[in-house]
Amino acid sequence: MLLRLATERRVLFLGGKGGVGKTTVASAVALAAAREGRRALVVSTDPAHNLGHLWGRRIGDRSTRLGDGVGGRLMGLEIDPDATTDRHLKDVSQTVKRLMPENLAGEVDKHMDLSRRSPGTHEAAVLERMTELVEAGMEEFDLVVFDTAPSGHTARLMALPEMMTAWTDGLLKRRDRSAKLGAAMRGLDRDADRGKTLLGNAAPRDPIEERDDEIRSILLRRRDRLAGLREVLTDSAVCSFAIVLAAERLPVLETIELHQELTRTGVDVGALVVNKRSPAGRGEFLERRRALEAEHLRTLRTALPTVPLQEVPLGEEDVVGPEALERFAALL
Repeated sequence: MLLRLATERRVLFLGGKGGVGKTTVASAVALAAAREGRRALVVSTDPAHNLGHLWGRRIGDRSTRLGDGVGGRLMGLEIDPDATTDRHLKDVSQTVKRLMPENLAGEVDKHMDLSRRSPGTHEAAVLERMTELVEAGMEEFDLVVFDTAPSGHTARLMALPEMMTAWTDGLLKRRDRSAKLGAAMRGLDRDADRGKTLLGNAAPRDPIEERDDEIRSILLRRRDRLAGLREVLTDSAVCSFAIVLAAERLPVLETIELHQELTRTGVDVGALVVNKRSPAGRGEFLERRRALEAEHLRTLRTALPTVPLQEVPLGEEDVVGPEALERFAALL
């Protein structure tokens, strides 16, 4: 079921409570896609990366070739939150310094240093990186799979494009009103013939107006990129979200809440993947465990009756490396 969902989409997010196997499922989906001849990229947005551990190699914040026998069609990447935040703040600092008087450069540096520790800075930087990866990934790959951080962090991240687009639109409107007022005030202070040379040619443009135009241009580019990301996230023909969970009380309740947050944001939830389901016929202990899990799954189905659900049985081995991932993917 999950592999079919991945075949029908260009972007797939895997999310859920920590420790339920999101990285394993994301890697298995990407590997299966590569085996079918599709170019796939699996991206980890979780600060506590497990992608490299799962594949048994160092990955980091760059595209790294994964898997054998797939012709280089499978790549992996781990977003480095600290490096991403540093690059984000450096770019912002350079832009602000270019638009501000030179004597304020020190104040800009102080502000950027404070921003590094401010709430939301990390999320904004990761969102910028995720936007880049979605844009580039949809050009270079047939499928981009995101292995996300635990539920609360992911829900906020998925809601950010809409929130920041609205915030930027509001900022642009305020800048337009301010620019009109500033132009009117400057017009009151100049003579009718001011701004013209003796030859009648137009005078050099007001540097304040040039600065305002550049700021507006920057904000428009940012808004358009965020709007583009939101368009991808909310297009159910292009993007979907699969929630991975364990058949336990807390993961089930967290899954229901995450589904509500995602659908409120406009993101399609295309699958529920119950990982490590206790197998039947394996002794009294596992039978009791399986019966308890069934109760929790009834709660899940009562709350989310229409979302496709897939159960993946608890295996006898750790899923580490391409061969184990191949076997795991066969269960999807």
